[in-house]
Parts: sequence; structure tokens; C-alpha cells
Amino acid sequence: MLGDGTTPTPIPGPPPEEDGAGAIASAGGLHNYQLKLHAEYGPVVRFSLPGADGAVSVADPVLLEATAGIDKRPERLFEFLAPLQESGNLQTMPAGEHGPWRRIMLSVLAGRPSHEAHFARFGELTADLADRWAERAADGPVPLQRDLSELSLRMICRYALGDGLESEESAGRVVSAFEDVLTEYMARLYQADEPGTGGARRARAEEGLAYLRATVDRVLAAHREHGAGRRAGGRAGRSDMIAALAEADESPARIRDSVLMTMLAAHHTTGVAISWTLHLLARHPDVAERVGEEVDRVLGDRAVPDYGDLRELVHLDRALREAMRLYPPGPYGARETTEDLVLGEYSVPAGTTIFYPFWAVHMNPEYWPDPERFDPGRFTPEASAGRPRLAYIPFGIGPRGCEGAALAMVEAELVLAVLLKRFRFRPAPGRTVTPIERFVLWAAEDIHMDLTPREPARA
Repeated sequence: MLGDGTTPTPIPGPPPEEDGAGAIASAGGLHNYQLKLHAEYGPVVRFSLPGADGAVSVADPVLLEATAGIDKRPERLFEFLAPLQESGNLQTMPAGEHGPWRRIMLSVLAGRPSHEAHFARFGELTADLADRWAERAADGPVPLQRDLSELSLRMICRYALGDGLESEESAGRVVSAFEDVLTEYMARLYQADEPGTGGARRARAEEGLAYLRATVDRVLAAHREHGAGRRAGGRAGRSDMIAALAEADESPARIRDSVLMTMLAAHHTTGVAISWTLHLLARHPDVAERVGEEVDRVLGDRAVPDYGDLRELVHLDRALREAMRLYPPGPYGARETTEDLVLGEYSVPAGTTIFYPFWAVHMNPEYWPDPERFDPGRFTPEASAGRPRLAYIPFGIGPRGCEGAALAMVEAELVLAVLLKRFRFRPAPGRTVTPIERFVLWAAEDIHMDLTPREPARA
């Protein structure tokens, strides 16, 4: 019974006997399946899901408010990450542990001192990529997602490990080790036909993970060795993640896991967000021209923005946000109810897996008219004023939302500003772009673009 004594309405959905795994595979992934479910059954849908005894997907931002305070993730759905962590699965740690850990992470990842401290190096890495693209552009289309994911991984490596990467060679070794680990775990998660034989791939992943852990341990040891001198002058600055975790007396294993999970979460999501933005701008040259003119005005003769310039790149920011609405880098989130929950006319029992179908929420026509249209104007203050706060959730919601959201936006806007000042992007003829789920919302055969040098707009 509900609080008013009425009987709850059964949650609609496909027949309970439906093969959930088969239906997801037939739809082309869970994100597509959720779009299909909500189109057929409405804003609240129950469905069968491997790894969850009962699952409910909620695509209405008003109803999502009732779930926003949940601080528990379903453990079985995140088991695939457990082998990467030695201090307990950071994705499913109990709320009592998660709250203090999250505050430490946010003190660094969400803070302006941290962003400013690393901004110049991020700009150098982006300019290096632009130079390589300029050399390759004459030879044919450039694959955006592959290169941008590598760039974002290099950025997060520098961010997380800092001066612990003594050379570009060691940075490259970290990048290749991380890719070996990801290739193996993606193959396990999706039973995908990833490159390499199973045994050799597993061996490379184990070797890569050992190298990554040893690298973080070496950086942490250096911090501990020199930490007394830093602390003698006062509290360590909030620009260094390892220093902040060490100062908070987190264990070496927790620090190591936190650094590696930050690298995992950050590198693919930021790279694909940038690539989908360029994909949409290339198909809407009028919007691209407006953004390009803004970049020229703000940067002037400079090839790379300063940190303070980002606040003036209003059109670029709106284009990025609209791209993440249409192609959210992570297509869904999940929580587990710890007590009975009421969602409108529906009652959800404790222990239910609640899915946040970001894509379906972002395509809800009640809050996003003509939802498939690319329109950065949706993010003007006037257009946003009457919209529920959870109508747009590319980084998740509540106490398990993405700690690195602010950093990701800084990185993405910096990279876009550099690339859009330097190049015009045009879709490569004969190439199709099909979104698929591979931990993030990927393009099945990458996003290939023809690049030409861009002449800055004249005042």
C-alpha cells in the first residue's frame, strides 16, 4: 500500500520471462534497449537484467528526484571492476566510507587551483595533437575518437601522476599499459572480439596493471619522502590528487586504486565527448562558424586559451553541453534502493536496481522539444530556467555522481578551443557513424573527419 492507503500501480515492462540479455543484445546495447523500453512503456519501466534480481529504469527527471539521495551502487553490476582494485571496489564501497573519500576527491577534482595548475600542460598536449593532425590531414581522414581518447588519457595521467612521469617515454608507457588493461576488461565485460588472443591479452593486461601500480607507488613514495617539508609550510595545495589523499591518511592501496580509477573514468569519457561535439559541429556548419568566430575573438592571435578565457567561450560551452545531451559519454548509471521507494504512482521495493538511462532522459520530448535536433540554444539561461534540474544528467546524479565533472568540462573546452581555432572539420565521405556501447558511448568504426586549416575571422 502507498502512504495514502491506495494500491500501487504495477510497473509496466516486457514480459518477465523475456530473455533480458538477448533483448539487450538484439537492441544493440543497453542504452538502445532503454530507449526502446521507454518509447514503448513510458517513463518508468521494469525489465530483466543479468546481474540484477529486479531492475527499474526511470526516464522522467521529476520522478528521478526521489532517487537522488541514494548512495549505494548494485554490487553485482560492478563486479567486473573488482580485479582492478585492491582496497575494495571503489565503485561500490559503503556509504560511510564513500562520503569522506568523495569529499577528498572533490576537493581536488572540482577545484579551480587544481585546474589552473595543470592547464598549461593540458594545452601543450593538445597543441602537440593538433600539430600531428596537421601533418596527417593531407593523407586522408583523421579518426577522432582514437586520438582524442589517447590525448585525454595523457592528460589524466599528467594530472594524476604529475612530475612522477619523468619523461615522455614513461608517459607513453603508462598510456600503453592502461590500454592493455582496458582492452582485456572490455573483452570480459562485453564478450567482444578485442585484438589479440585471450592468453596473450590477459598476460599483457596483468603486466600493464602491475606496471601502473608500481608507477603510482613510486610517485606516492616520492610524495611521502618530501611531504614533511611541504607540510612544514602549511597545508598541501589542493592541486595534487596523490598529495591530498596522502595528507588525508588514506592507505597506499586506497590511494593507488583511486588514482587508477580516476584514470579509467576520465580518459574515455572526455575523449568521446569532444569527438561527438566535433561530429555534430561538422554537420551543422552554421553553429561551427559561430563557435569559431567566438574562439577567434576570445583567443586573438593565441593558439591556446588561458584558463580564464573559458568563461567567455559561451557558444562553445553550449555546443559541448548539447552534444553531451545527444551523445552522453556514459549512457547510464545505476543505484540500489536501500528502502522502499515511491515513484509517482509506482512503489519500488528495497533492493531494486534503479537505472538512470541518461540517453532516454535527454531525449524526453516533454523537456526537450524535437529532441533529436542539435540546438545549443537549449542551454541559454532563458531556455534552461523552467527545466527540471535532472533533465540533463551527463555526469550522473547524487552522492555517486562523477567527481571529475568539472575537470572534464575544463579539459573538453580547452581541447575544443584549440582544435576549432586550428581546423575546419568535415565528415569524411562514405563513412557512417553508429553509436555503440563500449563502457562509454563509442562510435562503431570511429568518427573520421577531413581537416583543413582554418583562417581566423577578421575583426
